[in-house]
Amino acid sequence: MSTTPPPRIAIVGAGPGGLACARILARHGIAATVYDRDAGPDARDQGGTLDLHADNGQLALREAGLLEEFFRLSRHEGQEMRQLDPSGAVLFHHVPEPDERFKPEIDRRVLRDLLLGSLPPGTVRWGHTLRAVTGPSQGPRRLHFAGGTTVECDLVIGADGAWSAVRRSVSDATPRYTGVSFLEAWFHDVTARHPDIAELVGQGSAAAADGERGLFAQRNGGDHVRVYVIQRAPADWITAAGLEPQDTGRIRARLLERFRDWSPRMRRLVGDNDGPYVDRPIHALPAGHTWQHSPSVTLLGDAAHLMPPLGVGVNLALLDACELALALARHDTVGEAVRAYEDTMLPRSAETSRLLDGAVHDLVSTELPDFAAAAEGR
Repeated sequence: MSTTPPPRIAIVGAGPGGLACARILARHGIAATVYDRDAGPDARDQGGTLDLHADNGQLALREAGLLEEFFRLSRHEGQEMRQLDPSGAVLFHHVPEPDERFKPEIDRRVLRDLLLGSLPPGTVRWGHTLRAVTGPSQGPRRLHFAGGTTVECDLVIGADGAWSAVRRSVSDATPRYTGVSFLEAWFHDVTARHPDIAELVGQGSAAAADGERGLFAQRNGGDHVRVYVIQRAPADWITAAGLEPQDTGRIRARLLERFRDWSPRMRRLVGDNDGPYVDRPIHALPAGHTWQHSPSVTLLGDAAHLMPPLGVGVNLALLDACELALALARHDTVGEAVRAYEDTMLPRSAETSRLLDGAVHDLVSTELPDFAAAAEGR
């Protein structure tokens, strides 16, 4: 980019998309500052494991100069996939080939640490909760943070997730509840403490459903397993039942009753967890979400196109980040770069979101997905 002085770029959100964008910009000599509401990189649990695909997420890591390090840190064996029935019988089993690299798994925390470690010191400003974005569409924009801090910039990149504060400056859209809720359960030291679950899940993921409810279990690094209990239910089903999220014993009893027709072995995935459950009602933005173009604000990842957790979210966020950073490096003005980026990203995300609209209900369907195609990356 040949502008003088250089543009002041603010990225809101230190998730994979925001950090990857900052990293690729830095490789092209373009400075950006990342603002995140967390007090620091270890302020909260970063979530489970991610599969980064060769045709999107890995492309971004290649542009970031981090692909080989990703392969070193990721788990090739995590590409194993099992589909079970409620009795625990195996309906489908994919074991990755020794050289299979289409979508290896990596823990969210490990990926974030990889990206953070690749950035110039001081790039990320922790403890900055964005309240509002003001200023004219042509810029400059002003970021207003909790506590009264303000920052002026020429481009605001909203990488701040499902409930994006940046999105409010260009769009009235808000995520809608899909009718499906996840309840996350953790299992630690599974080899020693939960050997039956370790064997059931294998080195990758295992899923089962009966038409109304389902389970999705995934092996994480460090000998951990996370299980997502999937139900068609109101978003407030816990409080509607007179429970509180911390009522672990009572929630467990209710879940075991709901899964009473499943085998005792499968019910261990529901009730033998270590510690509390984490309530995760699934929301999505309207399919084909777009916004009025502004040369001084744009969005990437879930802030732009929140979809159900069906294996595309982080990959699209990384691809968005890559394409936006490259557009900024290749165009003469920020406005031209944002326009070029959105001309590619918005049609792609619209097509994907329409394909996945309502697909979250497939997670409780007894009809087997095309796992063979998924395993081959089609």
